Amino acid sequence: MAVGLTMELFPYSPRPFQEELVDTIASSVRSRGHLVLESGTGTGKTVCSLAGVLGTALERGKKVLYLTRTNSQQCQVMRELREICKQRPLLGVGIQGRQSTCPLIQRDPELKGGTPEELSRLCADRKSRSMQGKEGGCRFYDATISTPFQEVEAYCRKYLPTVEEFAQYCDGRGLCPHELAKDLLPGADVVTAPYAYFFMPFIRNNLLDWMNVPIEDLVVIVDEAHNLPEYAREVRSVSLSSRLLDLVAREVDDHGDPEVLDGVSAMDLVNVLRERLDAALEEYMIEDDGLIPPSYLDEALMAAFTATSNNLMIMARNLMAFGEFIRDAKRKAGRLPRSYMHSLGAHLLFWIDMDEEHYVKLVVGGDNPAFEAYCLDPSIAARPLLDCHATVHMSGTLVPLNEYRDSLGLPAGSRMCLFPSPFPSENRGVFHLEDVTTKYEEMTRDEDMVARMEDHAVALCNVMDRNTVVFFPSYQLMDRFIEDGVLKRIRRKVHLERRGMPQSELMNAVEQFKSSEEGAVLFAVMGGRVSEGVDFPDRELEVAILAGIPYPKPTARQRALLHYYEVKFGRGWEYTVKAPVTRKLLQAVGRLIRNESDVGAAIIMDRRAVQFSAQLPSVPSEHPVNDVINFFKAMGR
Repeated sequence: MAVGLTMELFPYSPRPFQEELVDTIASSVRSRGHLVLESGTGTGKTVCSLAGVLGTALERGKKVLYLTRTNSQQCQVMRELREICKQRPLLGVGIQGRQSTCPLIQRDPELKGGTPEELSRLCADRKSRSMQGKEGGCRFYDATISTPFQEVEAYCRKYLPTVEEFAQYCDGRGLCPHELAKDLLPGADVVTAPYAYFFMPFIRNNLLDWMNVPIEDLVVIVDEAHNLPEYAREVRSVSLSSRLLDLVAREVDDHGDPEVLDGVSAMDLVNVLRERLDAALEEYMIEDDGLIPPSYLDEALMAAFTATSNNLMIMARNLMAFGEFIRDAKRKAGRLPRSYMHSLGAHLLFWIDMDEEHYVKLVVGGDNPAFEAYCLDPSIAARPLLDCHATVHMSGTLVPLNEYRDSLGLPAGSRMCLFPSPFPSENRGVFHLEDVTTKYEEMTRDEDMVARMEDHAVALCNVMDRNTVVFFPSYQLMDRFIEDGVLKRIRRKVHLERRGMPQSELMNAVEQFKSSEEGAVLFAVMGGRVSEGVDFPDRELEVAILAGIPYPKPTARQRALLHYYEVKFGRGWEYTVKAPVTRKLLQAVGRLIRNESDVGAAIIMDRRAVQFSAQLPSVPSEHPVNDVINFFKAMGR
């Protein structure tokens, strides 16, 4: 029954591999397994995964949770669900954080920077005031609870709006889209949400409550899964920064300096932490960061205050308790319920009590120096996946599949499958240059290395009126190109993906690049938003220049990660260096071919490209300009 229903839900005429892909997904879900899947561009991962899981989910009364990294991926899920709904009526609901959808927050700049927990507390207080008829409630919530829910549900079942479309619908009626989305969740067959809704415990618990479903009744799809290991590490890491200490000091000025231990005030603690941070920067920093002894901070605090480790935990809890008073007072005043003393206490408590087997302690430099407890093991955050009915992990760039499986802590028997792109391989020409490399030792030894790379890039950009992206392995090298005057040498408009650029500004630059009639140039970074999150169909992108191989910098964090994986799996280099580099290369080159008619050329400016020939075959080139011109001539372009 499930197999038939699965294909019945597939809304298109299947392309090569799609029927097999759908059946593979369906089979894994029926067996309550975990599937790790690389599916190339053009295989239709989104619609295939939905059709594959829904047959069994609907049959067994399970809910589908589709996790995405970006808003655009959420939109794609809803668009495909609309097609599936032509075969069978379904309810799909997209949800995002309050920061993105709450109309009150959108109108108050202070609230936009709130954490999910802070905004949840504030929202609960406002709703309570509204329900009691007290001052300081929420007019959007008032309108929401007085609007017939059936009308909203009927609209959503008919149109399956994206998060943005639903927000517009609610805005025109003065309603709260976040509250209404929560109300829709129990009746939804498919929920699409950002990663945080599953991998951050506080938010996951809320989501399960809103959906009114136990975790074992979830079928989870993880889209763009190659991002998940690093995301899972970061979500479990904790940073105790110089900026946080400054904010605590400011809070002390506003609310008083509480005693956190006999004879020890909050500012006493802040001052010692600052001293130890400065000392650690001087003693252990190499370039970007430095490894510190596991007990470095604990011992310094115990010596400064003649305290035991238990005393330190008491200090942290007292700091949190005082911070809680501040949070509550702000909440009652209708402000963001935030306390930096509470944050410092929570960070200290975590630092003192952490499981050091899976963490490394660092001092990190830069504009905001910090002590950092960096999580080495993404399986800690990913562990709840094992409680689900079934999971599907998919990406266009997931090889080596065993690295992903092992990193996330999925069972050894998890199914792993590879489906190639159905698009003609000859539509993509990949060349590599042998006279340049971004290998650190060679770049420092050969003073002309960067200049040769710049000359190659300028020549390629100037010879053809074709949209060209130059992908850099780091912002540092991009900045070097700019400082050396490369922008002035390129005879076309150059757009930039700048460090920390707002999403709206970036998308505006990308759209200007795409719409260029003369052929424009875009500078971007591998592993960034352009290389992984933007589609360039047809002639929106025809040439990709990769300015080197994106090997990670040999920081203390990276060395610790390599050592951890070497000890745990015996594959430190493969899992922590080669695997992520391969994915970044494939993601960047993959921007070229997004449909069956696309034609594109990639030039990798690094002789080390041959090390990745198994995943990304390339042809050596001594005359890249001629080779690229001849490639397009041969393709009739």
